[in-house]
Amino acid sequence: MSSEALTPSSSGPEWVLPSRGRVGMFSLIAAESAVFTIFVVAYIFYLGKSVSGPTPKDVLELPIFATICLLSSSLTIHLAVRSLRQARVGAFGLWWFVTMALGTIFLVGTGREWRHLIYNKGLTVSTNLFGTTYYSLVGLHAFHVTVGLLLIALALIFTLLGKVKPEHSERAEVFSLYWHFVDVVWVVVFTVVYIIGR
Repeated sequence: MSSEALTPSSSGPEWVLPSRGRVGMFSLIAAESAVFTIFVVAYIFYLGKSVSGPTPKDVLELPIFATICLLSSSLTIHLAVRSLRQARVGAFGLWWFVTMALGTIFLVGTGREWRHLIYNKGLTVSTNLFGTTYYSLVGLHAFHVTVGLLLIALALIFTLLGKVKPEHSERAEVFSLYWHFVDVVWVVVFTVVYIIGR
Protein backbone atom coordinates (compact mmCIF):
# COMPACT_ATOMS: atom_id res chain seq x y z
CA MET A 1 0.00 0.00 0.00
CA SER A 2 1.43 3.38 -0.96
CA SER A 3 1.88 6.19 1.49
CA GLU A 4 -0.52 8.28 -0.61
CA ALA A 5 -3.39 5.96 0.37
CA LEU A 6 -2.80 6.76 4.03
CA THR A 7 -2.71 10.51 3.53
CA PRO A 8 -6.02 12.39 3.93
CA SER A 9 -7.33 13.78 0.69
CA SER A 10 -6.84 17.50 0.29
CA SER A 11 -10.17 17.76 -1.52
CA GLY A 12 -12.31 16.42 1.33
CA PRO A 13 -12.71 17.30 5.01
CA GLU A 14 -10.20 15.75 7.37
CA TRP A 15 -11.64 12.87 9.40
CA VAL A 16 -11.60 13.53 13.14
CA LEU A 17 -11.76 10.82 15.77
CA PRO A 18 -14.93 10.99 17.89
CA SER A 19 -14.37 11.88 21.52
CA ARG A 20 -13.71 9.08 23.97
CA GLY A 21 -16.69 10.26 25.99
CA ARG A 22 -19.08 9.82 23.08
CA VAL A 23 -17.65 6.43 22.15
CA GLY A 24 -17.94 5.32 25.77
CA MET A 25 -21.49 6.60 26.12
CA PHE A 26 -22.65 5.00 22.86
CA SER A 27 -21.06 1.72 24.00
CA LEU A 28 -22.88 1.96 27.33
CA ILE A 29 -26.16 2.74 25.58
CA ALA A 30 -25.70 -0.23 23.24
CA ALA A 31 -25.06 -2.57 26.18
CA GLU A 32 -27.97 -1.21 28.20
CA SER A 33 -30.25 -1.44 25.16
CA ALA A 34 -29.49 -5.15 24.99
CA VAL A 35 -30.35 -5.56 28.69
CA PHE A 36 -33.63 -3.67 28.31
CA THR A 37 -34.49 -5.71 25.21
CA ILE A 38 -34.17 -8.92 27.25
CA PHE A 39 -36.48 -7.56 29.96
CA VAL A 40 -39.04 -6.27 27.45
CA VAL A 41 -39.09 -9.60 25.59
CA ALA A 42 -39.50 -11.46 28.90
CA TYR A 43 -42.41 -9.20 29.86
CA ILE A 44 -44.14 -9.76 26.52
CA PHE A 45 -43.44 -13.52 26.60
CA TYR A 46 -45.00 -13.98 30.03
CA LEU A 47 -47.91 -11.61 29.39
CA GLY A 48 -51.19 -13.34 30.18
CA LYS A 49 -49.49 -16.48 31.51
CA SER A 50 -50.11 -15.81 35.21
CA VAL A 51 -52.25 -18.55 36.74
CA SER A 52 -53.64 -16.16 39.37
CA GLY A 53 -54.53 -12.48 39.58
CA PRO A 54 -54.28 -9.61 39.58
CA THR A 55 -53.78 -8.94 35.88
CA PRO A 56 -52.46 -5.72 34.30
CA LYS A 57 -55.95 -4.46 33.37
CA ASP A 58 -57.06 -4.99 36.99
CA VAL A 59 -54.40 -2.82 38.62
CA LEU A 60 -52.49 -0.61 36.17
CA GLU A 61 -53.40 3.00 35.51
CA LEU A 62 -51.76 5.14 32.85
CA PRO A 63 -49.00 7.30 34.43
CA ILE A 64 -49.70 10.19 32.06
CA PHE A 65 -48.42 13.06 34.22
CA ALA A 66 -45.20 11.28 35.18
CA THR A 67 -44.60 10.37 31.54
CA ILE A 68 -45.08 13.95 30.38
CA CYS A 69 -42.61 15.12 33.03
CA LEU A 70 -39.95 12.61 32.02
CA LEU A 71 -40.28 13.21 28.30
CA SER A 72 -40.24 16.98 28.86
CA SER A 73 -36.90 16.59 30.63
CA SER A 74 -35.32 15.65 27.28
CA LEU A 75 -36.14 19.17 26.07
CA THR A 76 -34.88 20.85 29.23
CA ILE A 77 -31.56 19.00 29.21
CA HIS A 78 -31.13 19.93 25.54
CA LEU A 79 -31.75 23.58 26.44
CA ALA A 80 -29.26 23.27 29.30
CA VAL A 81 -26.50 21.95 27.05
CA ARG A 82 -27.23 24.59 24.43
CA SER A 83 -27.05 27.32 27.08
CA LEU A 84 -23.67 26.07 28.26
CA ARG A 85 -22.36 26.02 24.68
CA GLN A 86 -23.42 29.67 24.44
CA ALA A 87 -21.51 30.47 27.66
CA ARG A 88 -24.75 31.15 29.57
CA VAL A 89 -23.85 29.22 32.71
CA GLY A 90 -26.75 30.66 34.74
CA ALA A 91 -29.29 29.48 32.17
CA PHE A 92 -27.53 26.12 32.08
CA GLY A 93 -27.92 25.77 35.84
CA LEU A 94 -31.60 26.68 35.64
CA TRP A 95 -32.44 24.21 32.85
CA TRP A 96 -30.29 21.55 34.53
CA PHE A 97 -32.25 22.03 37.76
CA VAL A 98 -35.58 21.84 35.88
CA THR A 99 -34.39 18.57 34.31
CA MET A 100 -33.61 17.19 37.76
CA ALA A 101 -36.99 18.33 39.08
CA LEU A 102 -38.88 16.67 36.22
CA GLY A 103 -36.92 13.44 36.65
CA THR A 104 -37.58 13.50 40.39
CA ILE A 105 -41.32 13.99 39.82
CA PHE A 106 -41.28 10.95 37.53
CA LEU A 107 -39.44 8.85 40.12
CA VAL A 108 -41.79 9.93 42.91
CA GLY A 109 -44.70 9.01 40.63
CA THR A 110 -43.22 5.54 40.13
CA GLY A 111 -42.82 5.15 43.90
CA ARG A 112 -46.42 6.20 44.52
CA GLU A 113 -47.61 3.76 41.86
CA TRP A 114 -45.67 0.92 43.45
CA ARG A 115 -47.01 1.77 46.92
CA HIS A 116 -50.56 1.72 45.54
CA LEU A 117 -49.99 -1.59 43.75
CA ILE A 118 -48.42 -3.26 46.77
CA TYR A 119 -50.66 -2.00 49.59
CA ASN A 120 -53.97 -1.44 47.80
CA LYS A 121 -53.90 -3.99 44.98
CA GLY A 122 -51.77 -6.72 46.54
CA LEU A 123 -49.34 -6.92 43.62
CA THR A 124 -45.80 -7.75 44.71
CA VAL A 125 -42.81 -9.16 42.88
CA SER A 126 -43.77 -12.64 44.10
CA THR A 127 -47.55 -12.46 43.50
CA ASN A 128 -47.47 -13.90 39.98
CA LEU A 129 -45.52 -13.78 36.71
CA PHE A 130 -47.01 -10.40 35.91
CA GLY A 131 -45.78 -8.97 39.21
CA THR A 132 -42.31 -10.40 38.70
CA THR A 133 -41.87 -9.12 35.15
CA TYR A 134 -43.57 -5.77 35.85
CA TYR A 135 -41.38 -4.84 38.81
CA SER A 136 -38.28 -6.14 37.04
CA LEU A 137 -38.82 -4.06 33.89
CA VAL A 138 -40.16 -0.88 35.47
CA GLY A 139 -37.66 -1.22 38.31
CA LEU A 140 -34.76 -1.51 35.88
CA HIS A 141 -35.85 1.73 34.25
CA ALA A 142 -36.35 3.44 37.62
CA PHE A 143 -32.81 2.40 38.58
CA HIS A 144 -31.44 4.09 35.45
CA VAL A 145 -33.44 7.24 36.22
CA THR A 146 -32.04 7.23 39.76
CA VAL A 147 -28.45 6.96 38.49
CA GLY A 148 -29.11 9.79 36.05
CA LEU A 149 -30.59 12.00 38.78
CA LEU A 150 -27.58 11.42 41.04
CA LEU A 151 -25.23 12.50 38.25
CA ILE A 152 -27.41 15.51 37.42
CA ALA A 153 -27.40 16.52 41.10
CA LEU A 154 -23.60 16.20 41.22
CA ALA A 155 -23.22 18.41 38.14
CA LEU A 156 -25.65 20.92 39.65
CA ILE A 157 -23.55 21.12 42.81
CA PHE A 158 -20.45 21.81 40.71
CA THR A 159 -22.43 24.47 38.84
CA LEU A 160 -23.45 26.20 42.08
CA LEU A 161 -19.80 26.11 43.21
CA GLY A 162 -18.78 27.86 39.99
CA LYS A 163 -16.80 24.91 38.67
CA VAL A 164 -18.81 24.44 35.46
CA LYS A 165 -17.54 26.42 32.46
CA PRO A 166 -18.53 26.61 28.77
CA GLU A 167 -15.62 24.32 27.92
CA HIS A 168 -17.44 21.56 29.81
CA SER A 169 -20.35 21.62 27.35
CA GLU A 170 -19.04 18.53 25.55
CA ARG A 171 -19.21 16.53 28.79
CA ALA A 172 -22.71 17.81 29.50
CA GLU A 173 -23.79 16.81 26.01
CA VAL A 174 -22.32 13.33 26.40
CA PHE A 175 -24.28 12.86 29.62
CA SER A 176 -27.43 14.19 27.91
CA LEU A 177 -27.19 11.23 25.52
CA TYR A 178 -27.70 8.92 28.52
CA TRP A 179 -30.71 10.95 29.67
CA HIS A 180 -32.26 10.89 26.19
CA PHE A 181 -31.72 7.12 26.17
CA VAL A 182 -33.58 6.79 29.49
CA ASP A 183 -36.48 8.75 27.99
CA VAL A 184 -36.59 6.66 24.82
CA VAL A 185 -36.57 3.48 26.88
CA TRP A 186 -39.52 4.78 28.87
CA VAL A 187 -41.50 5.26 25.66
CA VAL A 188 -40.91 1.56 24.93
CA VAL A 189 -41.72 0.47 28.50
CA PHE A 190 -44.83 2.65 28.62
CA THR A 191 -46.07 1.26 25.31
CA VAL A 192 -45.41 -2.39 26.23
CA VAL A 193 -46.60 -2.30 29.85
CA TYR A 194 -49.39 0.25 29.92
CA ILE A 195 -50.82 0.07 26.39
CA ILE A 196 -50.10 -3.31 24.78
CA GLY A 197 -50.01 -5.14 28.11
CA ARG A 198 -53.43 -3.94 29.21
